[in-house]
Amino acid sequence: MEAAWYRLENEQQIASPALVVYPQRIEENIRRMIAMAGGTERLRPHVKTHKMVEVVRLQQRAGIERFKCSTIAEAEMLARSDATDVQLAYPMVGPNIGRFARLVDSFRGVRFSTIADDETALRALANVLREADAEAGVLVDLDVGLHRSGIEPDERAIALYRLIDALPGVRPGGLHIYDGHIKDSDPRLRRQRVEHDYAAVWQLRDELVRQGFDVPEVVVGGTPTFPIHAGNPRATCSPGTCLLWDYGYASRFPDIEFLHAACLLGRVISRPDGGRLCLDLGYKAVSPDHAGLRVWLIDLPDAEPCVHNEEHLTVRVADAQAYAVGTSVYGIPYHICPTTALHREAVVAQHGKAVDVWSVAARDRKLTI
Repeated sequence: MEAAWYRLENEQQIASPALVVYPQRIEENIRRMIAMAGGTERLRPHVKTHKMVEVVRLQQRAGIERFKCSTIAEAEMLARSDATDVQLAYPMVGPNIGRFARLVDSFRGVRFSTIADDETALRALANVLREADAEAGVLVDLDVGLHRSGIEPDERAIALYRLIDALPGVRPGGLHIYDGHIKDSDPRLRRQRVEHDYAAVWQLRDELVRQGFDVPEVVVGGTPTFPIHAGNPRATCSPGTCLLWDYGYASRFPDIEFLHAACLLGRVISRPDGGRLCLDLGYKAVSPDHAGLRVWLIDLPDAEPCVHNEEHLTVRVADAQAYAVGTSVYGIPYHICPTTALHREAVVAQHGKAVDVWSVAARDRKLTI
């Protein structure tokens, strides 16, 4: 019988808890992502999910040239990975304005852009970039229902875009929208939400073009709405989670078919009684940003969470006595993106064995800039 895809033949050599990644499955996810988008031209994958140079390299070998990120550390990692087009999709304020300008100045061969939704912050960014004799694109960040950052696609957005076009140090980069509020499991409802919530975005884009502005791209969505935006030739898609995939998205969006390409290796550290197991998968190993079970235990699919602390996860199972202390367990995180950031390195699995280690290079807030 063939061994399960996730199991490591040499697992006893790996200290737990450990993050394990599977490059062959990542490559398959990259192929599926490109196929869904009809090519690489409209892809700008987000690196926040993995934060690893090696995963960037896998995408580059597949022909992907543009990337999106959320932190200056991630942007620097991309620049050092020879990425030529990097979008930092996070508002630059305070000292980060100066850091961003140093980043742009340090990597003159990279086409950088960022987002803005505030005139004061935009002017500060433009001034610092101009003083550094540098330039970056700025996309107007729009809110279509998430109510996080961004402004509504109305006259205020046009005024901000006009200001970007006028200020030295910045150039019009287009429009940016993240639609994390669209979470319908039914793909038909998801599509209806996208069509409704984005109607004003496309009207705004057409009005900017009518007024003579350059709108290089409209960067939209994450992974749940990716299949919908992929069918719109005017959209630049920025999925991220699909590269590693997690239990949360797999269970919520069964119509989106990607492979789990990362998991956690843990162990039974205690067996308090006949119905419970205590594992070393505390919330310093797996993100706690979910109310229920935060890691789906592949070989214990019916496990119910009891207690989750910093270093411990206690679960109730039907036959705890069948699992000796020291038994290895493998789990798929409910949310892989913040889970990855908890680990300094990832064990690399090839053909059922741990063969290497990849640094989670951009997990820190600062690399050198």
